[in-house]
Formats: sequence, C-alpha cells, structure tokens
Amino acid sequence: MLKTQLPAVKPKRRPWNKGRLIGQKRPLLPKQVWAIRARLELAGNLRDLALFNLAIGSKL
Repeated sequence: MLKTQLPAVKPKRRPWNKGRLIGQKRPLLPKQVWAIRARLELAGNLRDLALFNLAIGSKL
C-alpha cells in the first residue's frame, strides 16, 4: 500500500489571543462595584442592575 503525505495546512490568520496573558481576571474593587451600580441606577436600567446585584451576591 502506498501512503501519500498531504501538504501541511497553515492557518490563514493569527490566533486572536497569541501573545496575550490568559487566565483569571483580577476581581472588581468595591469602588468599581459601587460605580457600576450607580450608573445602572441613574440610567434607570433596573433589569441590568438586578442581574448585576445577583451576580455580585452569588460571587460570580
């Protein structure tokens, strides 16, 4: 049986995360959390505010 080798396939574009730091992100500071809450409340975006509070409360 003859085995034929296929040419190597090279990716056409560079991966988006090549050379970047990966892993866990730093947690939000309490000051940042309150700033996000204030902006959502001032914008009247109650749904997003409730979801944000739920995520922070459940430590997501």
